[in-house]
This record gives sequence, structure tokens and C-alpha cells, in this order.
Amino acid sequence: MQQTALGSQGLMTSALGLGCMGMSAFYGGADEATSVAAIRRALDLGVTLFDTAEAYGPFLNERLLGRALGADRESVTVATKFAIEFDDDGTPRGLNGSPSYARRALDRSLQNLGTDYVDLYYLHRVDPAVPIEETVGAMGELVESGKVRYIGVSETSADTLRRAHATSPITAIQSEYSLFERDAEHNGVLATARELGIGFVPFSPLGRGFLTGTVTQTDDLPERDARRSLPRFADEAIAANLRIVDALRTIADTKGITPAQLALAWVVQAGTTPIPGTTKPHRVEENVAAVSVPLTPEDLAQIDAASPHGAATGTRNTEAAMARDRG
Repeated sequence: MQQTALGSQGLMTSALGLGCMGMSAFYGGADEATSVAAIRRALDLGVTLFDTAEAYGPFLNERLLGRALGADRESVTVATKFAIEFDDDGTPRGLNGSPSYARRALDRSLQNLGTDYVDLYYLHRVDPAVPIEETVGAMGELVESGKVRYIGVSETSADTLRRAHATSPITAIQSEYSLFERDAEHNGVLATARELGIGFVPFSPLGRGFLTGTVTQTDDLPERDARRSLPRFADEAIAANLRIVDALRTIADTKGITPAQLALAWVVQAGTTPIPGTTKPHRVEENVAAVSVPLTPEDLAQIDAASPHGAATGTRNTEAAMARDRG
């Protein structure tokens, strides 16, 4: 696996990571043994960036990742997130970006992960009730304490990213970015990250699974899958979006790769470090192979024509969630 500098603060990771959320939350559940096998296969293939959050479960995903990594924990980058507040019993309390919660959530995450430090600690969502300078200032203090190595933010605006970085050096920003979701190219977030030397980590680089070509109707999703509530996964939107997937599949076929590999190669070649999620070892293998797929200028032009900004039908999230995430 190729290694890459994630941001300009000194953090080196694999060029592609593993998003662990779906192993514990939101996508209808997963078999723990298979999920652990996926994490172990990622380790075998040289993946060193593993992404989780206290909100995934809550807490269950951090515990799963800690168990799965075991003695290999010291050789990898563990990224987790806070600010979606929960009581210790899992009761949700809404957003909390206060310095006191940053400290309390970190101590709980360390316990759940079975470690004494987190490599990359993200602000999961901006709390509008707390100035970003206060939140990030407290995160910087956690770096000074030795409990955190690097800090990041997730789903912020370009202006908020700039203010955060002026408070304490930001290593990475995590935002949704894929051939279905290219807003970061147009709202200044991607350009600001590049200007400031901040690594860009796309979550859902496969369009929440849509770009794999395996979703053809809403009923393809598990019964408890949260994607069933998203506008982009309504049956009428799926029918429209499959035309984009089919066009991308044609390009992928000419290169002898899968649509998922084409989509991942595209975000990697854009200079980002994606964290595709999966619960299956064979999908980990497929995703890792995408890192070495070269895309020519002609390929990129064909891809842009097949899936330009705004081409996807249906918003990526509910209106309430998108309003919350404008940060």
C-alpha cells in the first residue's frame, strides 16, 4: 500500500483507509466476526488509517475496532470523533462542542478503544452554540497533554476551517466527497484545505454504496438501513442515478476494473485520502487495489462528462441533517 502525508503536520498514513461505521451502525447491522476479518485483511494489505467515532453504536464501533486491532494498534492511525453527545448509557443529548465535553468524550473513547492516545481526533460536527475557537483550542490542549497526536474537523465550511486552523493546526478535514457528491470542489472547502496544507479525507467515497453498482432499488437495502430515509435512495432517484452508474461502469469496463475501483481511483488521484467503508474482506481487497489504478487525462474527461457536479438526483442527506452540517 502506498503511504501518503495526511496534511502538513507530520502524519503519514496509507493512501486509502477503512471506514468502520457500517460495522456497528446505520447500515442495518453486520456480523462482528466478518467485520473483524475485514479489519484484519486491511491490516494485511497495508492499510494503516482506521476511522471510527463515539457516535457509531454509540461506542460499539470504537470497542470493535480496539478489539480487532489488538497488538497492531501501535502500527496504525486510529481516528475517532466527538461532539455528538451521549451519556455513558448511550442516551443521545445533541451537539456538544464544549471544551469540557471534548475532554470527557476523549477519555471515554480511549477506554473504549483500549489505548492511551488517539492519533487523529476529529470534531464530528460543529456546535453552533460554541465558537469554533473554543472547541479547537481545547482540542489543541489535548495534543499538548499527549492524549491526542493530531486534530481534525468534519463537515465544516471553508470559513470555519480557516478559523479552526488559525486556532490550532488542523491536520485533516473529513467531508463527503465522491463522483456523486462534488460540492467540496465548488464551496471552497477543498481549495481551502489545499491552501492551508490540510489533508482531505472523503467519507462515503462510493456514494454510500451507490457507486458500487449493487443498489438497484430501495429494497436492495437492509430493512433497518438508514439510507432508506435519504432522498437519493428513493426508488425514483435510484432509477435516475443508475444511468450515471451505468456510464461509469462502461468506462470501468474498458480499464478492466469495477465501478467502485474507478470511483476510488478518482478520489485518490484528486489528492485525497478516502475511507471507504465495508464489512467484507473481499471488498477491502477490491478497494485497496483501486489505489494503483492510473487514470489518464482522457479517462478523467470521460468521468467528468458521465458524472459532473450536481448530476446525482436527490440530496445526499435529509434537509435537517444538511442544515446541521453546513458548519
